[in-house]
Amino acid sequence: MRIAVFTDNFYPEIGGMQDSIRTTVRELGLRGHKVMVFAPAAATRDYQRANLQVGEPELGENVVIKRQFSIPVPSSSQQSRMVVPLGQSWREFAAFRPEVVHVHSFLGVGIEGLWSARRFGIPLVGTNHWAIGAFHMYAPVARKAFRYVSSNAVTGFYQRCDFVTGPSHFTLEDMRATGLNKPCRVISNPVDTRIFHRLPDTARRRLKARLGLGNCTVIYAGRLAPEKNIDLLLTAVAEASCALPEISLVLAGHGSHREKLQAMACSLGIQRRVFFVGTLSQKQLAEFFCAADLFAISSTTETQSMVLLQAMACGLPAVGVRCGGLTEHIPAYAGSLSEPGDTCGLSTNMRKILSAPGLREKMGHQAGTFSDKFSTASTTDEWEDVYSGLVNERLPGRSPAYTPS
Repeated sequence: MRIAVFTDNFYPEIGGMQDSIRTTVRELGLRGHKVMVFAPAAATRDYQRANLQVGEPELGENVVIKRQFSIPVPSSSQQSRMVVPLGQSWREFAAFRPEVVHVHSFLGVGIEGLWSARRFGIPLVGTNHWAIGAFHMYAPVARKAFRYVSSNAVTGFYQRCDFVTGPSHFTLEDMRATGLNKPCRVISNPVDTRIFHRLPDTARRRLKARLGLGNCTVIYAGRLAPEKNIDLLLTAVAEASCALPEISLVLAGHGSHREKLQAMACSLGIQRRVFFVGTLSQKQLAEFFCAADLFAISSTTETQSMVLLQAMACGLPAVGVRCGGLTEHIPAYAGSLSEPGDTCGLSTNMRKILSAPGLREKMGHQAGTFSDKFSTASTTDEWEDVYSGLVNERLPGRSPAYTPS
């Protein structure tokens, strides 16, 4: 099968969505499918911010990446790029002759994908990775209006697709509330279990010693950005330290909020128990997950959270907030949820799990079992099912401009 993938967020930009797309297209290529990825061109500084060498990721001979002219735009990742949709992908798209188009975003590159699919009469799959209304804090004015207008605009985009997916029921229900009535399906982001998996206790202890982590280490990974509410994790750790003096917090990632978080750790008097380890490779991140004791996330903008699933695959129980996709992905037997903004509840959940080694071990084992169903193999099986279903089904009113090979 020949698959054209369009995304505004891709390597070298760091994020769960980017990891998900890269992992999936690699697996599709390994299974013999031909994949062409259309993504924004990146600048040297975008690679430098992620501690990466300039160049494309190794995705196999069946995956080709086509970069679109782009300009930098301000963002919390400090790596975001914008593509003006001017049909710059059409010639390469037509030469590739895809059988199905998959758009992962609703901005410039995503619009190019939608236009390309419509122009050439190709079935179109759309995946929404964003709870866009939850990012209203970035609107300079009229935040309620931004939430309403942005949510409706995103739904309007996906309403033009033939089939729509999201990584959680929350994502699809959010779009249905604003008018989506297309065929839908929940398909998880994939966890690369070759990298993220549980280790024997002896190996975990060696990693702890090598990385210098204590026995009550909480870890968060991802963008250091306002919408991630990492300040709540700092406050919760400060509160928990009164009853649990050995608690420490590892923050992996980069972003616009790092300096403010460092200053906050100092103001709370916990700067010696908070470690900013920067942006890690997936292998390094897996090592930190395996050496830590608890994963924590207080974001209210998650449609699923890749780092959560990766941490759970490494055998970490999780604490989070009862909001968005986290509610579906932190079951009670593998972690605890508190209400958004409730640092006391978050702190209590941390202490409860960290102070009971037996409970922590049991929850960690169950977290690993829970994450098994999100493996790359199983999620790619689902994508093949969706793609083949659309390719084999004659879509009403569709007359391809060419016959895909």
